[in-house]
Amino acid sequence: MAVVIATLAYGCAHARVEFPNATPGRPLTVPGALYWPQGAAPFPAVVLLHGCEGVSENSRRWAGWLRDRGYLALIVDSWTPRGLRETCSFEIEDPPSTERLDDAIGALSYLHERGDVDRDRIAVMGWSNGGVFALAAVNGPTLDRAARRGVVLPPPGYAASVAIYPGGCESLKWELVARPTVVIIGDADDWVSPWSCARMVDLMRAKGADISILQLPGAYHYFDFVGQEKTVLPHVGNDNKEDGCCGATVAYDAAANATAHRRVEDFLGYYLKTR
Repeated sequence: MAVVIATLAYGCAHARVEFPNATPGRPLTVPGALYWPQGAAPFPAVVLLHGCEGVSENSRRWAGWLRDRGYLALIVDSWTPRGLRETCSFEIEDPPSTERLDDAIGALSYLHERGDVDRDRIAVMGWSNGGVFALAAVNGPTLDRAARRGVVLPPPGYAASVAIYPGGCESLKWELVARPTVVIIGDADDWVSPWSCARMVDLMRAKGADISILQLPGAYHYFDFVGQEKTVLPHVGNDNKEDGCCGATVAYDAAANATAHRRVEDFLGYYLKTR
């Protein structure tokens, strides 16, 4: 059963919540942060999946931005219940991929239980490590595999997906998203391959998927992390390196960030508000 732990924090409309994920037989209790908008319910909603750094100020900034535009936003904290602070370092392994997908499906079930959410208008949005699970949560073959292990996406599922510099594009290039999807990535990203993501989008579009990609000129990973100075993180794992290790460039880019926000606003407005 989902639990609301607080109703207001620092005078802002957000609360800490807990909900069970979708793992059959042994669901994990996952904490989250819920941001709700003003106005009349039911609201469209967006589930936010953090990157390898865990829930960050960037997660909270996006959630507040979504709230201010009329969306109920739920940040899913996948690391805390697993005793993790981050998984960016090359010596720290990510949890099995099924676990983050189960978190995303559990978050959707939780929102379905709420009386203030329109279950037909819920999107999923993820960054980097979370970006690939924002793709997986609307990917037909992924959901078929989940169903075979007893994990069923509550109907009608997610209505749309936003993946910001998603890892794992290469792993999904032969698959097929079943809902409208947009991928946003800097074309200078050297942590996630822009080429692999563009190739994935092209292959899915050729099979009829409603998917597009926005490549931001000169932008690096974390282009939306306000205040992030351009630097190379030497300790992070990087599959784009020949030896699989290590280092990636990160930098805030105000122009890229503004463009990304406009694209997300237009995309979610079209698929969650006008349909």
